[in-house]
Amino acid sequence: MNGTIVKNELIFDFASGILGPAKSLLASTYLQLNSNASKIGNTFEKMLGENLMDNENIYPKNLKYSDCINGVNTKSASNLNDPVTSFFGNLNNLNWKQVYKGFREYTASIDDYDELKLIKMDPGVSVPLHSHGGKEYILVLEGSFCDEYGEYSKGDIQINDQNIKHTPIASNKTGCVCLSITEKEVIFFGRYGSFLNLFTFIKSFFKQK
Repeated sequence: MNGTIVKNELIFDFASGILGPAKSLLASTYLQLNSNASKIGNTFEKMLGENLMDNENIYPKNLKYSDCINGVNTKSASNLNDPVTSFFGNLNNLNWKQVYKGFREYTASIDDYDELKLIKMDPGVSVPLHSHGGKEYILVLEGSFCDEYGEYSKGDIQINDQNIKHTPIASNKTGCVCLSITEKEVIFFGRYGSFLNLFTFIKSFFKQK
């Protein structure tokens, strides 16, 4: 699941403008942090733009450059290259919730079906073996983590589905901060899997809508 094709699909869908708010924020941050992804995004945008201009049923409006910049907030414009900071503000000022020792998260208040979170893991901290009912997107913002499938550093993205089981472990040196989207609840395995799944099920009733 976590391959080039599924990552390119995310970039193409973002260039097409069909993603919801959560995935749009994740994709724009991915393009900002990852130069290779940004090049692919530029290629898709050019291709889609050329396709748009070839459509005889669309008539672009004649605009002056001033029509596009009047009223632009210069402070907001300066943050366009940092979507996470523009959306969340300073990450150090967030009210992080400790899930267990060394693992903290912040759930974004966003009008979307997808759940958008920031995850902060201290050095060496791991998440128990798990999979997901739907897709899971993990973008590394700071530090790195590894699992059974490889190591992921700043600007790397991992996209998993229900067929992937993994145990993410934060770098022993740096820990990690990640932007995460989960389409459905986590499914845990192993010794404490049943208890953790029950806890996740109960917690789902108290989510903010």
